[in-house]
Amino acid sequence: MINYVYQLVTPGNFSVKYEDIDFGKGVIVRPSYMAICHADQRYYLGKRDVRKLRSKLPMALIHEAVGEVVHDSSGKFSRGQKVVMIPNVPGIPSKTIYENYQKGSKFMSSGIDGFMRELVLMPSDRVVPFENVSPEVAAICEFISVGVHSSRRFEAISHDVKEKIGIWGDGSLGFVMALILKTKFPSAKIAVIGRDTYKLSQFSFADEVHLAEDIPSDFWVDHAFECAGGNGSYYAIKDIIKYINPQGSVMLMGVSENEVPINTRDVLEKGLTLVGSSRSGKSDFEEAVKLLEIPEFQSKIRRIIFEESPVNSIEDIHRVFKSDLNTSFKTVFKWNL
Repeated sequence: MINYVYQLVTPGNFSVKYEDIDFGKGVIVRPSYMAICHADQRYYLGKRDVRKLRSKLPMALIHEAVGEVVHDSSGKFSRGQKVVMIPNVPGIPSKTIYENYQKGSKFMSSGIDGFMRELVLMPSDRVVPFENVSPEVAAICEFISVGVHSSRRFEAISHDVKEKIGIWGDGSLGFVMALILKTKFPSAKIAVIGRDTYKLSQFSFADEVHLAEDIPSDFWVDHAFECAGGNGSYYAIKDIIKYINPQGSVMLMGVSENEVPINTRDVLEKGLTLVGSSRSGKSDFEEAVKLLEIPEFQSKIRRIIFEESPVNSIEDIHRVFKSDLNTSFKTVFKWNL
């Protein structure tokens, strides 16, 4: 069967690629809802290194998507069943290394085609079913799984004192991370530091919110999550090192295209643990689905979702990417191509 793949060929330009799809292998999913990530925007706008763009394009964008099963050769999934698709392609198996860090692993929409296709052929272990979650909310399950992964690593690495945990960053990542931590560590106080008053107003479940320029002089946290990214990573990490208590754990999650200087002297003197956390694996997706099935959690997640009009053409793809630039949090859209 001929399948349509909508590839970004150069920044701001899409083209349709035609490929055969084999109904005798894996699970075939028809995407229904998708979400845009900052990584997608960096490719669309050409804000990656020129050499990176040349090596990775053309490719289909989007790594956050849900859909319905069209066919499953193994019989594990039924036709019409709603599933979340996992973009991570594991590399060399390891008992020690998480699948998202394995050597040889690949990531869909980062060098190989993402989910902007008519149909997607997935291995059966790369899809997770869901039931009690609206598809437009489930579309950001991958994004939530990234937060789940970081929270699980944090839980394994950090010491037991968790009286107050700080989140630096008031965007979608900061919101998801704060909500996950509040759910998993209900006795801990969650403090959020950001630069946008409107965005901070959405964190009503947090115990404290502060503008970055107005952090109280006596402020402190036991542990911290850096979710600022971009140019904000430097300032966030600088503040974290200043306000965190000795032997705290710092989860680094914000993505920056540039190198970020760190005051290692204070890191050493305080005995801090800095941990990089990126992407996620299947078990993180499964936990993310369980979190989304909690009505209160799902209701709060809706605060950061802006649902655009359905995509019915390549012109509509351009529309949602341009609209996303003016959205404070996550853009989600129905995929009809």
